[in-house]
Amino acid sequence: RKALVAGFFMQVAHLERGNYVTIKDNQKVQLHPSTCLDRQPEWVLYNEYVLTTKNWIRTVIDIKPEWLFSCAPSYYDMSNFPEGETKRILQRLQRKK
Repeated sequence: RKALVAGFFMQVAHLERGNYVTIKDNQKVQLHPSTCLDRQPEWVLYNEYVLTTKNWIRTVIDIKPEWLFSCAPSYYDMSNFPEGETKRILQRLQRKK
C-alpha cells in the first residue's frame, strides 16, 4: 500500500463529516458502489475519479496519512494547500512526526 501511495500520492481523499474530500481540490466525493471495502476508512487512495450525477472515487485502498509526507514531501508542503479541515489535520500529523 505504501508503494501505491508513492505512485499515486496526488489521488488521496479524507473522510470529513460523512463525506470524502479530495486532498488538494476539496471536491466532495463518494466511494463508488463497486468498491469492495467493508468500512469507510479515514484516508483513502483512489485510482479513478468518476463523474456521473455524483462524484465517485473507484478502485480504493485505505492508507496511513503519515505515508504522504514520506512518499511525497514536496507535494505535501502545507503552504500549497487550501485552507480547510484536511489541511489542519495534515498539519497536526506533520507536527507529531
